Amino acid sequence: MSGEGGRAGAELELAARVIEIVRELGGRSAEAEVNVRHDAEALTRFANSTIHQNVASATTGVRLRLHADGRTAGGSTTVTSADGLRALVERTLAAVRVSPVDRSWPGLAPPAALRLSAGHPGSGERSGLAFGFDEATARADPAERAARVGDFVQAAGGLETAGYCRTVYVSAAFANSAGQAVEGRTAEAAMDGIARCEGADGVARLAAARLADLDGAVLGARAAAKARAARGPVELPPGRYEVVLEPDAVRDLLENFAIFGFDGKAHHHQQSFAELGKEQFDPSVTIVDEPLGSREEPAADLPFDDEGTPRRPLVLVREGVTTAVAHDRTSAALAGAVSTGHASPASRSWGPKATHLRLEAAPVPGATPGAGGTGSIADSARPLVAGMRRGLLITDLWYTRVLDPKALVITGLTRNGVWLVEDGEVTSAVSNVRFTQSYPRALGQGRVLGIGAETVLLPESWGRARYAAPALHLAEWNVTGNASG
Repeated sequence: MSGEGGRAGAELELAARVIEIVRELGGRSAEAEVNVRHDAEALTRFANSTIHQNVASATTGVRLRLHADGRTAGGSTTVTSADGLRALVERTLAAVRVSPVDRSWPGLAPPAALRLSAGHPGSGERSGLAFGFDEATARADPAERAARVGDFVQAAGGLETAGYCRTVYVSAAFANSAGQAVEGRTAEAAMDGIARCEGADGVARLAAARLADLDGAVLGARAAAKARAARGPVELPPGRYEVVLEPDAVRDLLENFAIFGFDGKAHHHQQSFAELGKEQFDPSVTIVDEPLGSREEPAADLPFDDEGTPRRPLVLVREGVTTAVAHDRTSAALAGAVSTGHASPASRSWGPKATHLRLEAAPVPGATPGAGGTGSIADSARPLVAGMRRGLLITDLWYTRVLDPKALVITGLTRNGVWLVEDGEVTSAVSNVRFTQSYPRALGQGRVLGIGAETVLLPESWGRARYAAPALHLAEWNVTGNASG
């Protein structure tokens, strides 16, 4: 599966070649940065309890950003021959000459060693090749993914199922004309599936750095248990309800915090709720961006960003106090800060995003370890449910949309299981509801009544970001209607 990208140093050689061509054609004054990335992704999808699609792709792409005479332009190619690389440089230089003056150009990242840690020891100070990578996952074949799908379907006990199992391998390198040159690779796997019973759906999903860590039988049994427990729902009136959000629902909070809250560009333009140094969350809340992995979990991402800045853990909220936002070099220059290693192909336009958020868990007596368990209630949510007098247990949130980005007021729907809890016991399934809620306010001081004892690593709904989420017990959630109207 890894192809040419599997050869150590292949991407770094390509990046160095492009820098040489830039110096030849553009002169020493041209500033250049080059990303070479080999992506190999395979997906096994199933519906109606049958595999209906297996697809795989492997591409090596080269992206060049040039700055010369105060102007900036970028180009890309998948043609990595000598002629292809030369053509990339020629057309990017031509684009620079007709581009507008770029007054926000932050300059190139200086040479810097990767931040090697227990989670990313690497094979040298400029290489992350030895960690954050599982060879078996990178080379997984369709039969290995199909076996997990088969286990999921069988564990659902005859219920209709659908979903996917995927594996991803990335090998990449960065070089710039200022002398920075780094490389790294990583692999990841994810499984996401639903089971349906009499019109009710249950879900189970999990992300991992190793395909071996995904147990299709455990996930299938969990999805089926939730679907069976969600049958015969009652409809509740709108109102403000105490809630326990399971990790799948908390993942949506973290995703929206990353996109709209902890974005350094949005923060500089006062379009974010984040106020550095302010107690904006309950003291029990600590949120960390962890691109280099943690707690024996191999690295979630490459050890450097798209500008060659070494990545590192970044504490965004510590014990309720907002302490940082994500920056690339452009947003950092605007804010008088330094890059936190969050540059991406779109970050200069859309702002830098923290894509590996972890909401720290809190030990709860009696909690059972494991990735969600096989029952209709996530294991880490059980003690939180037991402590609720009257409220809702919510599995999942979806179709969430921002109404007010500054306050991060979100509207959306529940799905895949909602239940009424009375005196610590689940008493009835509930129809899906619509909510309108400020996410930061929901986690504000005195509003977090409990946090689960463990985090569950979950895949992003539309991309490759990963979020580590525990269950949350919140004092209030604003239900504004039913999904039917």
